[in-house]
Amino acid sequence: MRAINTRMSAVAEGVRIALDAVRSNKVRAGLTILGIAVGVFVVVAISAAIHGINKSVAKDFASTGPTTFFVSRYPISFENCDGSENSCKWLRNPPLRQGEIAALRRLPTIEAVGERLDWGAKVRYRTTELSSASVEGYSADWTTINAPEVYPGRAFTQAEARTGARVAVITRLMAERLFGEGDPIGRTISMNDAPFEVIGVYKDNSSFLSGGERPKAVVPVSALIRHIGARESNMGLAIKPRESLDPSLARELAIDDVTAALRGFRGMRPSQESSFAIITQDKLFETYNSIFGMFFIVMIALSGVGLIVGGVGVVAIMMISVTERTREIGVRKALGATRATILWQFLVEAATLTGIGAAIGLFVGWIAAVGIRNFTPINASIPPTAVVVALGASAVTGILFGMLPASRAARLDPVEALRYE
Repeated sequence: MRAINTRMSAVAEGVRIALDAVRSNKVRAGLTILGIAVGVFVVVAISAAIHGINKSVAKDFASTGPTTFFVSRYPISFENCDGSENSCKWLRNPPLRQGEIAALRRLPTIEAVGERLDWGAKVRYRTTELSSASVEGYSADWTTINAPEVYPGRAFTQAEARTGARVAVITRLMAERLFGEGDPIGRTISMNDAPFEVIGVYKDNSSFLSGGERPKAVVPVSALIRHIGARESNMGLAIKPRESLDPSLARELAIDDVTAALRGFRGMRPSQESSFAIITQDKLFETYNSIFGMFFIVMIALSGVGLIVGGVGVVAIMMISVTERTREIGVRKALGATRATILWQFLVEAATLTGIGAAIGLFVGWIAAVGIRNFTPINASIPPTAVVVALGASAVTGILFGMLPASRAARLDPVEALRYE
């Protein structure tokens, strides 16, 4: 018990001395604390953002179901492409046609085939105008693959989707922008000067991948092409395998059937590369991780620079502290203080300096996370591991960079230290 009390007393004394050093050497201590704070801030803020993005990505994929996959004219590619067909062979891929889509719907392993086409339009209601609203075209299978929360009103029917009826389901944000507190159901809005009847309002599950909450309308894909001027060549498909299949094999069986059907429909030989892309959620996750993994590494490297700057400051201020307290160290050694006691005291002092910087960095990082969550589509939150890593990194920095001056203090000869002026 006595040893514990002695150690706690040494810690308290080290903290007190560190605080005195901060007050007496404000500039040097401030630069040291700033370097540590910047490093910790970067770790915390980036971790909070990526944690929020991860949750957003998981929510997006969960909304479409774990077995849903996508068919696109173009693959997810990071190859060197200058826009020519020689360097970008996939530019020669033909667009998906209605005959191919109808053939996919007849496959026994397919539950639903949802068409999707993204476009933009000028949306107007009376004197209120949204100059660049998002308009998405879907088939009626939209409600099967990714069931929207429509209230009030309803989603469009198979018949309306097939005939290209000019009906629209709008987000709550678009309803507020166009109609204020008024009831939007049954009202007629103009999209690129084409009239559309609002038949429903739905909750947009906005996320990082979808670009956040924004004024948006969903219309039948055929109406988007005929009346708003969208290009059918940009259309993609979301395909949901039949639920009656074995869940562990459903996606693979459906992918095999879709691939065979499209290649057969296009008359492709076995040796030819497919002129379309099958994109699974695994592939999307892999692409996502490759992008944000590299981004995270770069940010950690930048935070490391901040910690090194702070560490150099720790060395400088601690060396000055050792020099200024040489006689004090001599007195302590003459009274029986061991090398370990002196070493411990100076390491506690160094860790206190970095701890102050870490606390400031954590606080500013928390403010940044709140700002990201409130002003961007990223639902940022600080994971506990980020706090532990930030505090651990600051403590390790203090110990590593404080070891040199602490060792110097511990090795001082008491006689020589007492003679120091």
